[in-house]
Amino acid sequence: MKKSRILLILVAMLLPGFLTPVAVSQIGKRFPSEKKVIEDPVTGTPLTFLTSKPGMGDSKIYQTHPQWTFDGKWVVFRSNRVPGEGMAVNEETGVIIQITEGGYSGSLNVSRKALKLYIMRRLAEPDNSGNRSAAPQGRNQRTAGTQSQPAPGGAQGGRPQGMVRMPGGPVQIIEVDLGKVFSDSEAGKMQKAPSYERICGTIPGEMEPGDMAIDANEDFAYFRIGTTEAGKYRPAVVPNPEVFVGRTGGQSQSGLASMNLKTGEIKFVVAVPFPIGHVQTNPFVPGEIVFCWETGGKAPQRTWTVAADGSGLRPVYKESEYEWITHEAVITPDEVAFYIMGHRPVGMSYETDPAAPPQVNDPRNPGQQKEWGPSGTREKPTGLGVVNLRTKEMRIEGQTKSGSGLWHGSGSADGRWLVGDDFSRSIYLIDRNTSEMLMISTGHKETAQDHTHPSFSPDGTRIEIQSAMLSEDGRSMNICIIPVPKSWLNRTYSKTAPR
Repeated sequence: MKKSRILLILVAMLLPGFLTPVAVSQIGKRFPSEKKVIEDPVTGTPLTFLTSKPGMGDSKIYQTHPQWTFDGKWVVFRSNRVPGEGMAVNEETGVIIQITEGGYSGSLNVSRKALKLYIMRRLAEPDNSGNRSAAPQGRNQRTAGTQSQPAPGGAQGGRPQGMVRMPGGPVQIIEVDLGKVFSDSEAGKMQKAPSYERICGTIPGEMEPGDMAIDANEDFAYFRIGTTEAGKYRPAVVPNPEVFVGRTGGQSQSGLASMNLKTGEIKFVVAVPFPIGHVQTNPFVPGEIVFCWETGGKAPQRTWTVAADGSGLRPVYKESEYEWITHEAVITPDEVAFYIMGHRPVGMSYETDPAAPPQVNDPRNPGQQKEWGPSGTREKPTGLGVVNLRTKEMRIEGQTKSGSGLWHGSGSADGRWLVGDDFSRSIYLIDRNTSEMLMISTGHKETAQDHTHPSFSPDGTRIEIQSAMLSEDGRSMNICIIPVPKSWLNRTYSKTAPR
């Protein structure tokens, strides 16, 4: 009889569905190291792949947000190895740990001041018992300016029993104690998920919250609000009809609000007459917010900044109709890096010959459609630009001689380096003092599910990207670290940065 019961249990374990979502997605769950170092076959640069298992759909946090934990030891990322949950990989040991449970929506916001993480989690309507619980979080998507693609590794968690997903339901902002998660996971003494979480506050669903970023002092979170909520307020700017005619992206009103992370108090910040995307903060200056007009491509005026109290709304860089501005990121206390795209052929007649050249509508080379007007060609200056938030002065720091031009990237906090990628997924490093530009890595596959989105480590010695180089299907990505060459790190200058 005893043997029969054991046999039945073993058979049941082989049946689909035996392992419940809780059993396979517990916070603190550890995965063995996948770390491997390979040499870039073209540049010779040593590439450290912190994840290398095929088909896991790993992806880095967007370059507008921190990637490394406060102690500099862990890289936080998204992955489908546990659908809907955040992960962290130890850069030295390679061990991977699940750092959320119950899903999240939007960005993973890594603290710069402590071993903590801030996430949004949507709640569901009460079940028959009257209890309210976390709803399954929708697949995390982000728009990346130039013909964006969905980002993998967002959220598709299991549906709690008795719960019905309500897209307009309330959203909690939650603080996760990563220090406690890491130590308890190492000791093999994990507790239930709520032991590691603090609910900072709850945002009413009718506000349609999204795109969160944490203030430099980490006492406030700023988030996008939807059309209905923003419509209660007068927009802080009025578009010029002559400039905005014929552009995509619409003029639906949206806005920003804030939450006090200690009290949960919510305050309105600003309303604007266009869709907001890529909300980020200045990590060095409290109360300074940067965001964009999101169109999926060329915007009439892409980059914006505003103070936390709603004052001072203005463009970060005032652009013209022929400038295709995209992928802005705060890089130093006074500077924002952005990209003036140079990816479209000069002289193309978009009105009379929308089918030419051959790359029209090619998802690997976006932006050839006639809807984007005269922008994005090299008839005018293009490249990686840096604008000073205080003086409004801008300089173009570098550009590829051919091809798409630089596309995404960031800069080191000390002002020494800039990094950018292009349509071929090649990675370029720029010395801001000498203007030297070096391709440090290539071959990360144009067929990848997403773009490389390079980001600097806090100390400016390493660059994180997401790469399909190791992928058999040419799409699934892994987390990869590229070192700044030692010969560059050893350079000395009379000043830190050309500012």
